[in-house]
Amino acid sequence: MRIIVTGGAGFIGSAVCRYLIQGTKSTIVCVDKLTYAGSINSLRAVSENPRYSFVKADICDEVAIRRLFNEFCPTAVLHLAAESHVDRSISGSRDFIDTNILGTHTMLEEARRYWSNLAGEDNERFRFLHVSTDEVYGSLGTHGLFTELTAYDPSSPYAASKAASDHLSIAWYRTYGLPVIVTNCSNNYGPYQFPEKLFPLMILNAYEGKPLPIYGDGSNIRDWLYVEDHARALFLILENGRPGETYNVGSRNERTNLQVVQGICRALDELNPKGRPHDRHLAFVTDRPGHDQRYAIDASKIERELGWRAEEGFTSGLVKTVKWYLDNEWWWSPLRKEVYAGERIGLVKVE
Repeated sequence: MRIIVTGGAGFIGSAVCRYLIQGTKSTIVCVDKLTYAGSINSLRAVSENPRYSFVKADICDEVAIRRLFNEFCPTAVLHLAAESHVDRSISGSRDFIDTNILGTHTMLEEARRYWSNLAGEDNERFRFLHVSTDEVYGSLGTHGLFTELTAYDPSSPYAASKAASDHLSIAWYRTYGLPVIVTNCSNNYGPYQFPEKLFPLMILNAYEGKPLPIYGDGSNIRDWLYVEDHARALFLILENGRPGETYNVGSRNERTNLQVVQGICRALDELNPKGRPHDRHLAFVTDRPGHDQRYAIDASKIERELGWRAEEGFTSGLVKTVKWYLDNEWWWSPLRKEVYAGERIGLVKVE
């Protein structure tokens, strides 16, 4: 396969690029605008491979994206490019509208133009996989799971922008016949995640002896998916998923935010004993506006139809992740010093 990967220098995107080069025979072009959350260093392990290339481009740039399709001649698109941090969407929603909605529209339109000019088998095997989030479904109560039939009910500007991009993607399948597939995943964690997200923020703050800010009482629940399991799922869906369908990707690993942070502290106590007890830095702070209480994915469809299951257990994945950050200061230290030092973001601005 010849695959365009948008957002390929981001957290999930870089994991996908590494998997495609190291675990498949695919040829890929990684497309990324290299915003604050994109790091070319995340692709160092595959950067010299002849099946890998990189293009710096904005997915909102119609001319650049058209040139990319014409020159690379893909058999598939893995569309991951997105503004993704809920806190940032609260205090600065415009970037989320531009990238997540308008950028997705550009990708869909350029894919449609390119695909409509393909003939025969090339036309039939082309796929466009739009990667989204379970946050589009809103909040669950104590019981129940998100399924592919759950009604959309987004709470944050981020979730609303992703919901819009999901609807556009399915509409391009229903209206134009573009072979689009949509995935909605649970919260990802693992190596190369930008330090504003829960896992790296708590690992690095605890390691540096800084406060560990937990929103509200820490009872909000998420289903945690190891990023390498997610990358494997996306390629399987790209190969065998049915156009027009949605697939939920989750690992059945529900944990409260407090449980996650306590688990990180326990792992650090073992791996970095000089800083123990790391949980002495726990600090409960004012909750995030519109904070959904619980997410939980029913992954039965992808398990049943495609035979995928998460391989990484939560505890083992957590320990792997903590160890990776301890062993790879070269990657995160410049980001902490020059881009994001761990300060709170996402507070509602009053003009």
